[in-house]
Amino acid sequence: MSNKRKKILPLIEKATVTGIAAEGKAIVRHDNLVIFVPYVVPGDVVDIQLTRKKNSYAEGKAVFFHAFSPQRKKAVCEHYGVCGGCQWQILPYPEQVRYKQQQVSEQFTRIGKIELPEISPILGSAKTEFYRNKLEFTFSNKRWMTEEEIRSGETFDNRNALGFHIPGMFDKVLDINTCWLQDPVSNRIRNEIKAFALKNDFSFFDLRNPGGLLRSMIIRTSTTGEIMLIVVFFEDDLDKREMLLSHLSEKFPEITSLLYIINRKANDTINDLEIFRFKGNDFIFEALEDLKFKIGPKSFFQTNSEQAYNLYRIARDFAGLTGKERVYDLYTGTGTIANFIAKNALQVIGIEYVPEAIEDARVNSELNGITNTLFFAGDMKDILNNTFIEKYGRPDVIITDPPRAGMHDDVIEAILFAEPQRIVYVSCNPATQARDLNLLDSLYKVKKIQPIDMFPHTHHVENVVLLEKHKI
Repeated sequence: MSNKRKKILPLIEKATVTGIAAEGKAIVRHDNLVIFVPYVVPGDVVDIQLTRKKNSYAEGKAVFFHAFSPQRKKAVCEHYGVCGGCQWQILPYPEQVRYKQQQVSEQFTRIGKIELPEISPILGSAKTEFYRNKLEFTFSNKRWMTEEEIRSGETFDNRNALGFHIPGMFDKVLDINTCWLQDPVSNRIRNEIKAFALKNDFSFFDLRNPGGLLRSMIIRTSTTGEIMLIVVFFEDDLDKREMLLSHLSEKFPEITSLLYIINRKANDTINDLEIFRFKGNDFIFEALEDLKFKIGPKSFFQTNSEQAYNLYRIARDFAGLTGKERVYDLYTGTGTIANFIAKNALQVIGIEYVPEAIEDARVNSELNGITNTLFFAGDMKDILNNTFIEKYGRPDVIITDPPRAGMHDDVIEAILFAEPQRIVYVSCNPATQARDLNLLDSLYKVKKIQPIDMFPHTHHVENVVLLEKHKI
């Protein structure tokens, strides 16, 4: 049996960071090699320990800083660099949105290869902290040890954690003290649950050998001031469950929806599990303009509520509705966009893969007295075909908001068959969006491009594109 020795990769000394790359990493160029490095910004001068090397590129980590960039700012979060989230905290916000604008431009030029109008200036987020309305946390009986803790040689008897998974490590959870992404009530609730569990010797989940009482938790907040807390248990222990939930109910009367789940599966998904109501409603409301949207524990809603409104407003403006148009809303989710634009359209038809989401969409139409919507559940490429279009009528406008992978070729073919006058393409991945625009180029011309920052301190960017049918 061979015993291959692990190759020792070189240390690159005094390298200057020159740009920003994908996935929140930065770029260093050295001897015809492009090196991708996290947690640095352009202008930093660093020593880089390579961790992976290919012919034309490498990956590495900064192990020593010789000089800090004048662009760099101090991260507000104590968990920065370990948590794995909010990688751009060390970039001033104007620089973050500048790089996101650049990202959209480069991907559209490199991948789209079509005629483009000038890209509108990115719409930044008014809130750069506490902007999320939903966070999920994991309990673990073996918390992630920081490098400082490991080097100390100290023995840590209590390894319980309640926090986020370390990126790429399913069984490693970083204990979180303060997260700056959601309303501070989220931190208070999470820390109280952990303190109560430790005080009462409740067992935390073992991710490698499934066992333990407490598995995970989800906190949802809304602009209406409502709060939903979902506690997920692995063990079905009535006494301990009642003890914890009663304590939370008394400690946080502002929680309007207190729910729990028993999950003994191998995975963390809750879509196929029963939700139990302990106190309050089994939903919360979100508000957009004069509309109310009912959000249940399994509902999808954009996680930045204030920017979601701006996103939907831009999509509605791009659609150019006069009240006479039939609109297809593809990948409608819980029908948020469909219901948001319904008053400006003759009819809106929403299609979505998840049946529960379609039920939410119908409920939200009924809740708001909207009668000109129709919703269908099923795989987009199977539902949106020539027969469907001929039965329900050709759309004047199509709004599409697909997942990160973009649209299936069959969906694009169906859109080209339908020949709407306008397409509004909302995307969370400009790379796949650019690819799809290239496939639509035979019949459509891009007229407007509007990037939107939904997730400050991350590399993610949302983008809205208006396409109009070529005039013959």
